[in-house]
Amino acid sequence: MQISRRAEKIEPFYVMEVAKAAAELGRNVAHTDAPMVFLNIGEPDFTAAPLVQDAAQRAIVQGHSQYTQATGLPALRERISDWYTSRFGASVPASRIVVTAGASAALQLACLALIDAGDEVLMPDPSYPCNRHFVSAADGRAVLIPTTAAQRFQLSADQVQAAWGPKTRGVLLASPSNPTGSSIDPAELRRIHAVVQARGGVTMVDEIYLPLSFDAHYGQTALALDDSVISINSFSKYFNMTGWRLGWMVVPQALVPVIERLAQNLFICPSTIAQHAALACFEPESIALYETRRAEFKARRDYFVPALQSLGLDVPVAPDGAFYAWADCSAACARLGLKDSWDFSFAVMQQAHVAITPGRDFGTDLTGQFVRFSTASSMEQLHTAIARLRKMLA
Repeated sequence: MQISRRAEKIEPFYVMEVAKAAAELGRNVAHTDAPMVFLNIGEPDFTAAPLVQDAAQRAIVQGHSQYTQATGLPALRERISDWYTSRFGASVPASRIVVTAGASAALQLACLALIDAGDEVLMPDPSYPCNRHFVSAADGRAVLIPTTAAQRFQLSADQVQAAWGPKTRGVLLASPSNPTGSSIDPAELRRIHAVVQARGGVTMVDEIYLPLSFDAHYGQTALALDDSVISINSFSKYFNMTGWRLGWMVVPQALVPVIERLAQNLFICPSTIAQHAALACFEPESIALYETRRAEFKARRDYFVPALQSLGLDVPVAPDGAFYAWADCSAACARLGLKDSWDFSFAVMQQAHVAITPGRDFGTDLTGQFVRFSTASSMEQLHTAIARLRKMLA
């Protein structure tokens, strides 16, 4: 069977490939005294808030399961708009909000609406692998620009200006970032956006971890810059609804009918049940619960990152949001006689029964010396992982 060149260009999602190996080994050791600890997937161990679960059940019982508008339930778009006002002090009209089948659908729609064959989109290296594949699937090309710890592993305006070429369409950023958990300084983001605007480009910002910011300085939405910014968000992380596959995007008003036309053809609409359930995310009782959970994620970070440092696994930029630690394992590899972070990840999986993610997925520059730990698991699991790593590295 002949496979399209487009499909051939898409690399494996190594996070999930490693997850399959970890799951298989996990089944083999499940009944031992050292069952697998999974710190490889960025998925909260919390589930949807009780009010959200209740709302989903009511929607099913009451038969609220027919198609919605491709842009989402009007009531949900209004709730999201109100949330931007109360949470970030930003005025975002509901008419600019499009509810999507997860942030992945939002990114796909944005790329298909804005990228032509051969267009280039600038991204930091490291960055979330699927973002560059969305660009590739739209027949564009992701241009990864190496970043450093001094830059918080984020792009600078000078880099964007230097890398901009005749085929550059814009930038795709993430704040906070996966895999680093680091955010773009708001002043630098403003400078980047000015460079992009001056060249007639588009600024897209993945903000799915923004509500999980732990530092008010960084916890500002890019939508505060102006109405031309495209923001991607999700109910998966802060709202703990990963499998519900629900997200949203905020786009310039003129782009809404374009996105709607694409969404009608590609997705028809997001899950109706999930949309009705998500209305309950914004109830005061639910928000209070999510804030308690955000504090728990911060406590996990505050324990886990110093613990990694004490083991010689350096985290050069303290994550200010999300639930990841981007750790340099090169010293540990040298001590253990391992080639790179790929080998280190499998050694940790097999010897310590702790599943982590090698840096290979997230770029090409120095990613062979970094691994990503997810701190989305319980504090008990994190303590167990550190104890096993300490024993292995000793």
